[in-house]
Amino acid sequence: QVLLVESGGGSVQAGASLRLSCAASTRTFSNYAIGWFRQAPGKEREFVAAISWSGASADVLDSWKGRFTISRDNAKNTVYLQMNSLKPEDTAVYHCAAKRSGDYDDQEGYDYWGQGTQVTVSS
Repeated sequence: QVLLVESGGGSVQAGASLRLSCAASTRTFSNYAIGWFRQAPGKEREFVAAISWSGASADVLDSWKGRFTISRDNAKNTVYLQMNSLKPEDTAVYHCAAKRSGDYDDQEGYDYWGQGTQVTVSS
């Protein structure tokens, strides 16, 4: 079992930056790939970014490339999502999720989910 807790969300103006954190409570954190997803009200969940268990491979989906960066610190059991140049359309609840098998950049197979952190961007 992996418990994931997101933090770092908040209300900001367009153009601002936020860094989301995903902290995991497991001794085997380095065995898990981590993905970030988001869901805006009335919209389907979107796969935003993912990083492999070691951090050697990472991917941000095209819609957010150039603005978002994903990274991890296995010593701290934490994955980060750096979000720059935020736009009102980035408003959503952001969730991190973990998987132990399968391709890290495949949005399927993420078994463990955090409760999410709210990001609100005003114009």
